[in-house]
Amino acid sequence: MPETSPARPAARRRIPLAIGAVVAAGLIGAGAVYGLGGFKRAGSDPTCGKAVDLARKIAPLAHGEVAALTMATAPLRLPDLAFEDADGKPRKLSDWRGKTVLVNLWATWCVPCRKEMPALDNLQAKLGGKDFEVVAVNIDTRDPEKPKNFLKEANLTRLGYFADSKAKVFQDLKSIGKALGMPTSVLVDGQGCEIANLAGPAEWASDDAIKLIQAAMEPAKAGF
Repeated sequence: MPETSPARPAARRRIPLAIGAVVAAGLIGAGAVYGLGGFKRAGSDPTCGKAVDLARKIAPLAHGEVAALTMATAPLRLPDLAFEDADGKPRKLSDWRGKTVLVNLWATWCVPCRKEMPALDNLQAKLGGKDFEVVAVNIDTRDPEKPKNFLKEANLTRLGYFADSKAKVFQDLKSIGKALGMPTSVLVDGQGCEIANLAGPAEWASDDAIKLIQAAMEPAKAGF
């Protein structure tokens, strides 16, 4: 009979210990994101419960051209994203309190972003006003004139121009799990709470998108 190696039992004992170490490391990582002691997610705000209720209500409209939308299932207040307008003046997401807002992050080096911009421009033309706004924030970090020239050459004149040359808005959304790539869009209620988000482009001026956003605007129209 072959001799039994004394190292094997020890190896077997080490396996669960190693697994436990991996799990512990994972919990530590999760704790860094969610906060130990209840794993409360960064940005979580119980006062955003109405946005979750709204998301649940309009979820059946998330089909067709906006089928990829992820509806909010937990109350989440977005960071007060900071950027600049076309004149270089500081702006914040809170400047649009009371309005339903579609926050969109885009860049000229992002091909899907460039293809999506005409739809966002049309959406702003159709629904933009006292109750709704498309806030498209450019995050090009090199030539500040390039995105302006792109919009001008494409005759995209209905969108306001907003930019963050440091791309901090992307990192702020990434820190709460709402920015995984480009383009990124977040539908926000009048209190700055998430209604839905989308990773990737969409036909925002389509009938599907218009109907969903109009439904999301109802609380803003009612003054809530």
